[in-house]
Amino acid sequence: MVKENLYLCMGSACHQLGVYEVLPQIQSLINQYDLNDKVELKGSFCLETCSSGIVMKFRDKHFIHISPQNLEDKFLKEILPMIK
Repeated sequence: MVKENLYLCMGSACHQLGVYEVLPQIQSLINQYDLNDKVELKGSFCLETCSSGIVMKFRDKHFIHISPQNLEDKFLKEILPMIK
């Protein structure tokens, strides 16, 4: 099976908003839900939605307003259903 890319914006705006706190959390969620054979987490330079907080992208969908506090909820409700 070919892995799909899950992008996490690592641009300067996301950096200032705490992306380096989000990174280990998303890695942990990928492991927890046994998704290592389905997705590959990749850092991305600006995903061009800087005013929308930390951003992730899967397929053609952007997930916005991500923070260390809401990551797990957004992952379970928005991202995980697209992957499975």
